Amino acid sequence: MDGTDNSHAGGAVDAAAWVEAVMTEHEKPLLRYAVRIVNCPVAAQDVVQNVFIKLMRQPEAYALNDGQLKGWLYRVTHNEAVDHVRRESRLHLLHERQGADPVFAAPQAVSGPSPQDERVQLVLTEVRRLRPQEQQVILLRLQEGLSYKEISAATGRSEGHVGNLLHHAVKKLSGRLARAMMS
Repeated sequence: MDGTDNSHAGGAVDAAAWVEAVMTEHEKPLLRYAVRIVNCPVAAQDVVQNVFIKLMRQPEAYALNDGQLKGWLYRVTHNEAVDHVRRESRLHLLHERQGADPVFAAPQAVSGPSPQDERVQLVLTEVRRLRPQEQQVILLRLQEGLSYKEISAATGRSEGHVGNLLHHAVKKLSGRLARAMMS
């Protein structure tokens, strides 16, 4: 982001190179984040692809500094992922209303998961039970390693609110996990 005018003939090449560089740097972390929200790697790829399409359509994005850009990318990824989950939930509800068909039942696993897989699944299940804003800050902090300031930029919440959400989410999550491990 050198502040050059991208409207001249070479601007399209400069813009394409800039978007490619942004994709190279941020695609993997955004995919990890989206997968945790949508719970499907293929859907996460669609979500992140939509984010980069939006980036290309946002001329003001070229003027953002690295921290602002990172926040913008995570905020748009979150919004796209939540929209995807909502769409899928509506479709799922529609299919349920049409009746349950045994042909579409989930296949049974041939061999059982390992204890470590079960613990990971338990943690992910409990994270999904948190309120959406708690899920968002937990994933951004623990999975992506973002600072409170970066999470604040990505979510549009104050750093104090981010800290409060994280505190309550971790407390809630640890209590639920402790209870689940005892049962």
